[in-house]
Parts: sequence; structure tokens; C-alpha cells
Amino acid sequence: MTARLNPFAHLALLQPLIDCGMKVQSSGLEPSLLELVKIRASQINGCAVCLQMHVTEARAQGETENRIVLLDAWRETSLYSDRERAALAWTEALTRLNSPAEQDAAWALVETQFSEEERVKLTMMIVVINGFNRFNIGFRVDPVLLTARPVAHQAA
Repeated sequence: MTARLNPFAHLALLQPLIDCGMKVQSSGLEPSLLELVKIRASQINGCAVCLQMHVTEARAQGETENRIVLLDAWRETSLYSDRERAALAWTEALTRLNSPAEQDAAWALVETQFSEEERVKLTMMIVVINGFNRFNIGFRVDPVLLTARPVAHQAA
């Protein structure tokens, strides 16, 4: 795979997305939950850059290897809390843009676990990570470039 370009070389253009991710990251939602959301969206989208970055970050925050490995099968294990399950269902609904019935089911779960403000914060993080996934996939950014990335991207 040949990279098309490094979009992070145009940092001024990406800064609003980075800033949005950083704002949500520090908004009061659990950092571990946000990392699970970022990993799950990145698994669905196949974004190697974001997977490498957010699995590394989740480990650094103390996330267990078992929960990281089984995230793709979160429905099949009791390792995740009801709140995490609701967030993961909502992540999948918005990342895949599921049918209205599937979105409604995911929304019903999110409503039971998150306040109105938290639902907005969670949705913003899902939007941000999907945006970064699309930049990385669209421009064929290689995970090796992580070391050249601005630290600010860590929030998304």
C-alpha cells in the first residue's frame, strides 16, 4: 500500500477536528469508555492507524488485553458494563449507519445509560473518530507515521 499523502502535514486544516476530539476527551466521559468507542469504530472501518494508536492508549490507561481482544465480540461476553455496551451499540449504529430500527434499539440503550449531555459528547466522539478513520484510510496513512503525528491527535 502506497500512501497518497500525509494529511497531518496540513495540520491547520485538521486542527478543528483535533480540537473537537480533545474537547470531548476532556469532557468528563470515562477515558476508558472513549478508547473502547474509538477502537470499535476503527475496527469496523479497518483503520490501522487509529487501531494502533487507540489500542496502545487503552493499554497505557490500564485496559486489559482480554477486553481489547474481545471488543469485536462484545455482545458475546460479560466483560463490558451496561454503559459500555450501550456506547458500543451506539458506536456501531452510527459507524455503519444501520437501519432505523437498529439505530432506535441502540438509542434506547444509550438513553438508559447516558444523560442528554453525555449522549451529545459520546456522539461527537463517534463523529470525530469516524472522521479520522476516513482521513487515514482515504489518504492511506501508514501506522508507521504515528511517530510523526502531532501529539494532539491522541485525543481522537
